[in-house]
Amino acid sequence: MFEEQPQNEVDTMMKTDPEFRQLYHRHRELDKQVLDAELGVLPLDDNTLARMKREKLYAKDRLLRMYDAKHH
Repeated sequence: MFEEQPQNEVDTMMKTDPEFRQLYHRHRELDKQVLDAELGVLPLDDNTLARMKREKLYAKDRLLRMYDAKHH
């Protein structure tokens, strides 16, 4: 998700910003669950999968806005 940003800046935010860290871990958890559902490993109904994708997108958007606010 932060391929274009310097890893040390992301690491610093992970250490110093609890909200950023929590959202980052939540995004990773959702990413894995969505992938598992799409592969058929995790059986989910369409509504649950759609909700998880929306939450994942919200988390990513929020993380990027937090990062940008701190570094620009």
